[in-house]
Amino acid sequence: MNPLHFLDPVRFARESLAFHPDSIQCEVLRSNSRRCLLNCTRQWGKSTIAAIIALHRALFLERSLILCISPSERQSAELIRKAKSFLEQMNIRPKSDNQNKSSIVLPNNSRIVGLPCREQTIRGFSAVSLLLIDEAARVPKTLYHAVRPMLAVSNGDLWMMSTPNGRQGFFYDAWMSPEWHKIELPATKCPRFSRAFLDEERQALGEPLFSQEYLCQFTDPEGSLFSYKLLEPAFTEKIQSCSQAFTRVNSRPKT
Repeated sequence: MNPLHFLDPVRFARESLAFHPDSIQCEVLRSNSRRCLLNCTRQWGKSTIAAIIALHRALFLERSLILCISPSERQSAELIRKAKSFLEQMNIRPKSDNQNKSSIVLPNNSRIVGLPCREQTIRGFSAVSLLLIDEAARVPKTLYHAVRPMLAVSNGDLWMMSTPNGRQGFFYDAWMSPEWHKIELPATKCPRFSRAFLDEERQALGEPLFSQEYLCQFTDPEGSLFSYKLLEPAFTEKIQSCSQAFTRVNSRPKT
């Protein structure tokens, strides 16, 4: 393989896979962040980009294990199918690991395994080089807690990609945390969406759902009695008051 492809995943995608990423997809592929969040519009192509990221890691790091977790078995299988299709273009014939339904083993003994979010099927993995969580906003928190320890021994990378699903869950918590590298990918920055289509979708879905599905905004869950913007100042004020009271108590001289 071309060693320049190891240094530049975008060149790898163009020359080996005949995939020509747009400018934002190039930014994603070239990111070397160990903890990365992709906040994506629907139909941005995150499964395709995830397949390329997984393939690049598997091809250039022998015996590596890449796990791709999705809410459903169908979604996991689709990501593996895309990876297989890319390998066919490279005249590489992968095989299954004979243990997991959606999996491929490369000639260098690297594995890419696609799994639905069922905790009982995931806990047996360890020394994961790259963990990809697709549609992370719709994956249960218990499963997220179950998979994070798999990165400990290998010091592996964790990437999560999703369309928002309200101000809830671990994906939202991570998006609000300063510890992650974040890339926001709204439909307005995607050259494959026309203005006419987005206008039609805004009219059909209504502003809150359109903002979530296409503009990557963490909106209030449907049916919420009070909005987050209304409640946030009250919670902030309460937390500050408690913090100040705690500081006063602990600053009193001990007798």
